[in-house]
Amino acid sequence: MKRIKTSFLLMGLQHNIKVVVTDLDGTLLNEHHQIAPYTKSVFQELHRQNFLIVIATGRHHLDALPIVSKLELPFYLVTSNGARIHDLNQELLFSVNMPSESVQSLLSAAVDPEITTVLFREKVWLTNKHNDQLNAFQPEVHYHPELVDFATLEDFTAIKVFFTHHKHSKLLELREQILEQHEGRFSHAFSLPYCLEFMEKSVDKKTAIDKILELENLKFENVIAFGDGYNDEQMLCAAAQGKIMGNAPESLQTKLAHLEVIGDNVQESVAKHLKEHVLLPVTN
Repeated sequence: MKRIKTSFLLMGLQHNIKVVVTDLDGTLLNEHHQIAPYTKSVFQELHRQNFLIVIATGRHHLDALPIVSKLELPFYLVTSNGARIHDLNQELLFSVNMPSESVQSLLSAAVDPEITTVLFREKVWLTNKHNDQLNAFQPEVHYHPELVDFATLEDFTAIKVFFTHHKHSKLLELREQILEQHEGRFSHAFSLPYCLEFMEKSVDKKTAIDKILELENLKFENVIAFGDGYNDEQMLCAAAQGKIMGNAPESLQTKLAHLEVIGDNVQESVAKHLKEHVLLPVTN
């Protein structure tokens, strides 16, 4: 088999897309939170054709890296919604934490005891209760939970604060309370309807991706991006081509009605779209 010799110049003749950015859960990963074989093969072909690959997720880097490494290719890794950036060699490029006093102030809200509260830290995540749903996101545990009593915790420094509950309405109430008490102080997003996350004000996936593009002398006009959550909103809108997953919340699809909705993550729709619309053809 003879492959077309690909360069950024040749790709530019077909389209201006040079960077593929994708979320993980509900987007690139299947229903088992894994990368399926077909998706892996498409991304390996993207690498062979010199596309830059950026994974942008709300997951912690210790949690995300073992999953994404199964692609077996170089990639930039944006984690914790942009609070961490790792380069193509998985060396840390950028990091920002929430100071202890900021987290303490945020947690001063009247958090319903039914809500699971998590502080993301560098090597462990501190939580007020065991949560089977959260544990299911790690088929192999690389980022370990530690049960704590927040009433006795002295250092609240965190990468981000994470709340989860099966009732979206409870999280909406908590969000409104926190925003009312801390207007303009934090960045926040629903990565899933049952996952509410707060970060430092400057933290966002789009901001992190912008830093990578600047390093690579590229722009958002060179980006195709895929996502399914409100934490993907800014990067989807900034990209030359923003694609929303069919399994994304209807409210997000309605809000971003100007963007194309593709199939769901179970159907490996990211890989199928890239194969059909982005990859250059391979000839015999």
